[in-house]
Order: sequence, then C-alpha cells, then structure tokens
Amino acid sequence: MLLSIGLLFIGLIGYGIYWAFFDVNRLPTGDLIEQSTFPNGKYTINAYVPSGGATTDFAVRAELVFNKNSKKKKNIYWNYREENAYIVWIDDDTVRINGHVLRLPNEKYDFRSD
Repeated sequence: MLLSIGLLFIGLIGYGIYWAFFDVNRLPTGDLIEQSTFPNGKYTINAYVPSGGATTDFAVRAELVFNKNSKKKKNIYWNYREENAYIVWIDDDTVRINGHVLRLPNEKYDFRSD
C-alpha cells in the first residue's frame, strides 16, 4: 500500500514537471511572422516569434492548422535563438522548417528534447 502511494506521488511529480517545462502546448503565442498553406489546402503552418523579453533570446514556434477538418491546432515546432521561419513543403505530408524535416501530422521538433 505504501509503495503504491509512493509510486503515485512520484508519477504525479513527474507529470507536473513535464507539464510545466516540456509540454509544447503551453508555449507562448507571440507575433505571426510567416504563414504557409500547402497547395492542396490540407494544412497551414503559422510561425510565431514570442518576445524573448530581457532575460531570454527569441525563439520560433510553429503550429499546424488542419484546414479540411475541425481538428484542434497543434504546436509542431519550437526552436530557441531564431527569429525567422523558412517553411518549405516537400510533399503532401512533409515540411521543412528552418532545416528540420517533419512528417505531418504526428512529428514535431522541440529543441529541449535534442
């Protein structure tokens, strides 16, 4: 019983740390700097630069918008020390953002997990 409570407590602490520091869905919004829609209209990628403020550098955040269904937008890209977003569509489900290739809709890039 005590072991179960201890494991539950450790699990809750672990999830709390992930949620507070690593969940890409909690990233700041920022100013829109680039928008790119795939030619068939399936996806749009919006790229933003949140203000770094006085204590941190700039970063680029990109979100995937599903144009043909009502799925919720999702963050797919987060990289530190960047101010521009260069978005190139490779094929129907592959995009390159600032040199990082992502297979959509499931892959994402987060500099914190490199």
